[in-house]
Amino acid sequence: MRILPFEYAVRNLGRSPARLLLTVGGSALVVLLVLTATGFVNGMQAAFVTSGRDANIILMGSGSEESIERSEVSMQTSGIVAASVPGLIKRAGIDAVSPEAHVAIPIKGIGEEGTMSVIRGVEPPAFLVHDEVRVIAGRPPRSGGNELLLGRLVARSMGFDPPELAIGTMLEIDEDPYEVVGVLEAEGGVAEGELWTSLTDLMATSQRDSISCVVVSMDDAKPADIEAFAATRLDLELIAMPEVDYYAKLSAFFRPIALMVLVTAALIAIGAVLGGLNTTYAAFASRVREIGTLQTLGYSRQAIALSLIQESLLAAAIGTLIACGLGAWLLDEVVVQFSMGAFGLRIDAAVIAWGLGTGLVLGVIGAILPAWRCLRLPIAESLKAGE
Repeated sequence: MRILPFEYAVRNLGRSPARLLLTVGGSALVVLLVLTATGFVNGMQAAFVTSGRDANIILMGSGSEESIERSEVSMQTSGIVAASVPGLIKRAGIDAVSPEAHVAIPIKGIGEEGTMSVIRGVEPPAFLVHDEVRVIAGRPPRSGGNELLLGRLVARSMGFDPPELAIGTMLEIDEDPYEVVGVLEAEGGVAEGELWTSLTDLMATSQRDSISCVVVSMDDAKPADIEAFAATRLDLELIAMPEVDYYAKLSAFFRPIALMVLVTAALIAIGAVLGGLNTTYAAFASRVREIGTLQTLGYSRQAIALSLIQESLLAAAIGTLIACGLGAWLLDEVVVQFSMGAFGLRIDAAVIAWGLGTGLVLGVIGAILPAWRCLRLPIAESLKAGE
């Protein structure tokens, strides 16, 4: 088959700068939308997947398996667990047993409007149990000082970029002033969307007399040992759940939201593709005589269709590359707040691949149907077009 030179498709792009701009802009917008949706889903899933450790077991109140915030556990539980379950991790004489209070409460700057956030009250063993959490600036909060350790994503959502600028800021929790003394990161886990403070300070502020859960980290102990402890201590009304299972359930709970985002993006993309088909058809229809002339010169319909697809792919590729560059620059780690804290959009290689694939599909689909409608005309009618 005799094929039109590639330079022919390249030159045709510049014949109508306005049409080229519309095609490139439309492709870029569609790909940006796909990057945003897939980055949203990717970031949400990554936050839950990286939050659980296989060695950790959560002891929470019976009937509160789906939400730690609703759980109530006796303050004495952590000491009882440490004394009753052998084989837990111990470092420098400290048992890997972390009593924690998880509270969803409005956090605001002094004199500002509050935003619902998750604050976690912890004691020093929390950093032994959650070893993915690191203080990257400042220091951990001290008991009795009303001090906060800000998650990296929370700091960015408050406008602090870099997050270290938040240190020294005064925030208000239930009318009690707290000072930010440090910033934490957790390898992209949910802790980056939380605020950590001393357990006793949070208990006093929230006027609680019970904690939310106790997280233990196993060494030689087995999950069955902790499950047996929870089952035999009926007075504590506990259930034991592996940390990875808890976050897997949270991920499943929010999966419909992720699906809704993807479906919405797909519907908008389909509408954009249909609009692009009209634009491409109008552009190809104005060149019917040119297409007929090419056929009289000996070029087959397949060769002409291939050239038109190349032209459409080039325009779509330009828009796709622009969108991928903007997505990696502007969308990566954009903070999304939700009821359980916050997570960041994740524009990684897989998401970029989705964007590139979308651009490829746009270029091909955007040319095939208009090209077929123009090429189906007999040569004589094509040559008379526009007369």
